[in-house]
Order: sequence, then structure tokens, then C-alpha cells
Amino acid sequence: MRAIQITEFGGPEVLVPTELPDPEPGPGQVLIDVTRAGVNYADTHQAENSYLAPSSLPMVPGAEVAGRTPDGRRVVALTSGGGYAERTAADPAMCFDIPDDVSDEAALALIVQGATAWVLLRRTARMDPGESVVVHAAAGGVGTLAVQLAKAFGAGRVIAVASSEAKRKYALDLGADAAVDSAAPDMTAALIEANEGRRVDIVLDMVGGRVTDESVRALAPFGRLAFYGMASREAPKPVQLPNLMRFSTTVGGMWLPHAWLLPGEVVDQAMGELLAMVSDGRLRPVLGECYPLSEAHRAHEALRARGTIGKLTLDPSA
Repeated sequence: MRAIQITEFGGPEVLVPTELPDPEPGPGQVLIDVTRAGVNYADTHQAENSYLAPSSLPMVPGAEVAGRTPDGRRVVALTSGGGYAERTAADPAMCFDIPDDVSDEAALALIVQGATAWVLLRRTARMDPGESVVVHAAAGGVGTLAVQLAKAFGAGRVIAVASSEAKRKYALDLGADAAVDSAAPDMTAALIEANEGRRVDIVLDMVGGRVTDESVRALAPFGRLAFYGMASREAPKPVQLPNLMRFSTTVGGMWLPHAWLLPGEVVDQAMGELLAMVSDGRLRPVLGECYPLSEAHRAHEALRARGTIGKLTLDPSA
């Protein structure tokens, strides 16, 4: 089968097209003929071995696929790797039937990025109706969904942060109430200004570094920052615990694989609600470019350059 294999760690250049034997499903696993593979920012960290979970070589990357099972079911699935290929194996508990009125690409936007946005709002930050929500990287795969979900869940004000005027306009079109330049010299002041002079209740942050530090300082009493990535590849300063008490604020982390450990409790709830919202038009996944499988490196280049909007996918047939 055609696949992308990594034999040395590094940047996008290590994603090499190759021919490999079909995977052998393990006990209880199901083989999936992949029609589309999803690309996530975490894949770029995995390729250079800077992810939370260490990688081992050789490796076929990719944790999400849409395709057909041997019995003809059309599913979207989470995998433990091997998604950048024509075929992959998955745990049936991590396979979700795709409704007829939902495309493969839309389903792929939900399985990791949609679930991430859902867990951040429902579980990590536990958003209450009327609260203000800041979404960093608001034009990305998670961000475009988080903006819409925050509005659908009753946020009082959604503030989108993005790196270009076009991305900020896109977030506003998705329902954000205000938009902030990610290069703002003082993110604390910019977020408070965008919230009409008030400190913010919730921040969803996958940037890290200065942005995280200054976002924490923008939190209102009992405000929460949910940290789920470090796209800047810059570590924020250590949180000073007395400051959390002093300002009654909370900083929490979220890594989606922990939700996968409890699929019936978290992932099933998330996917059930997300797929229903797409089916009835309350949620619109933003679909980015679909790259030929052989050009997976281009998808990683675009992600690392922060030049993308919406969900990126790979076509194994091209």
C-alpha cells in the first residue's frame, strides 16, 4: 500500500512516500480502507519527536482517518498512528459512523479538533452561559470550531485571536464578537480592550510563550485558562501558585488522548453532539486544503507557517 513513512526525526522533509505491506489488525481491531486522512498540528511535533508522547522509528504518522470497514460501514476513526496510508487498523470503540449528510472531511474536522474544542469548553474550562471566551489561533482547525461552539453553548462574548486581517475577519464571520491581532505587543491589554474593558472569563490557548503569560494576566476573578498546545514552541513562564490564589484564577491543561481512555464517558458524548450539530446546521466545520498523500510534507509546511484556515486532509488515492 502507499503510505508516508518517517525514518528520521525532523521537519516536513522527513515525510517520505513509500510502499509498505498492508497493516495486520491486532486482536479486536478493524481494518479501514482510508478515503481521507486528517492532518493535525500535533503531527508536526510527532515528526520531530517533540510531542508529549515520545515517538519511535520507523513510523507512519496520522491519528485520524475516514473510510470504509470490511462490512461497508462509513466511519471516522481515531488511531494510534498509521493514518497517512491507504489502509490502517483501528479499535472499534474509536470508530464512529458518519451520517449520510456529513462529508468525510467534515467528520475528520470533528474527531480530533472538534472533540478538542468540545472537551476544552465542556470539561476543562467548564464554560457557563454568559461568560466571555478568548480563542487563540481562531482560524485554525480547533479555533474555527471553538468559536462556533462557544457561541452555541451561550458565551456572552467570544474574542478571536488570529495572525492576519483575513483570518480575523473569517473568525468574525463564524460568530466571534471581536478579533485581536496575535502580534499585539501587550496581549493582556488587547484582550481586556476587546472585552469592552472587562477581564475575560475563559482563554483557550495553544500558543505558549508570551501569549500564555499575558493571557493569564487578563483573566477575571475565577477565570480559567485551558492550555492545550505550544504552537510557538516557546515555553510559558512557570505559573506562580500564590498568584492563582491571589486572583482566584485557574490554569488547566488538556491532552485529548486522556479523553480517549474513557471513550464512552467523553469521546462518545463529544462525537454524538458534534455530528448532530453538523447534521442540523448548527455547526459548520471549516474545510481547508486537501493534499495528495505524496505531498503530506506540504501540509506540514503550511501548518508550521501558520498559513492555513480550517481542516487539512490527505487524499490517499492521489
